[in-house]
Amino acid sequence: MKFNIITLFPEMFTGPLTESIIKRAQANGLIEINLSQLRDFADDKHSTVDDTPYGGGKGMVLKVDVLDKAISSARSKYRKTRVALLSPRGRTYNQDIAKELSEEESLTLVCGRYEGFDERVYNLVDDVISIGDYVLTGGEIPAMAIIDSVSRLLPGVIIEESFINESFMAKDESGKYLLEYPQYTRPLDYKGEKVPDVLLSGNHAEIEKWRNTNLSTLKDD
Repeated sequence: MKFNIITLFPEMFTGPLTESIIKRAQANGLIEINLSQLRDFADDKHSTVDDTPYGGGKGMVLKVDVLDKAISSARSKYRKTRVALLSPRGRTYNQDIAKELSEEESLTLVCGRYEGFDERVYNLVDDVISIGDYVLTGGEIPAMAIIDSVSRLLPGVIIEESFINESFMAKDESGKYLLEYPQYTRPLDYKGEKVPDVLLSGNHAEIEKWRNTNLSTLKDD
């Protein structure tokens, strides 16, 4: 799968996307990550990507003409790419959306900054995604979260058995996500807190039963 990130701060991605599972996935040719500097698509000598808002107000707004060029370039380079704007106005990201995006051939993530996007930018994209009801300084951290969560669902990135029983991979009868059962490792007894006996029994049927009965759901807000 090919990821393309349109951002003003490509250097932010160097650490998170060059370590651990994501690093191995790139080395094995399972994913490709490309960083596009938004300023490269500005047409003035100052590489201007933002301007003051019409009607007045604080802050700066990312310009539609510059973003149009950046998005058009991504669509030209990755013809089947799905372009997603990262904005608090988007649908709230969850595991279902991660699974949905993992079916794409290519994903272009547009990172916001400052006071956000010119309203006309929303007409240029295929999707708008938010990672939660809180404010970040830009779309770079959401982009990293999406790349990580989507990549691990792709064939070969991690062993399927590693995520098949993970949190958010199944739902209960009411449609709530199930969270993974409790996990334990050595030491057997730590400050009086002991590993449940059933996990030491070697009885796989009973262990499976215990795990299934100890699944939990997300707490209501």
